[in-house]
Amino acid sequence: MSETTKETGLQLAPNLPDPDGFYAELIALHEGLSREDSEALNARLVLVLANHIGDREVLREAFAAARLQGAPMT
Repeated sequence: MSETTKETGLQLAPNLPDPDGFYAELIALHEGLSREDSEALNARLVLVLANHIGDREVLREAFAAARLQGAPMT
């Protein structure tokens, strides 16, 4: 998959100025939560970010990119 999709402009190349800091904040957000609460937090976060993006085509491209990157290697 290219770093930016032609259909929608979904950004796939690294785009965070401090990715390690972001990752640390994301992990800290889940600190002390049960697995169930952590999964619910992730679901809410996805919905908040999807609403912010607001473009169904971009979101579909994100679904496809996430599915491909999470596919088991054979």
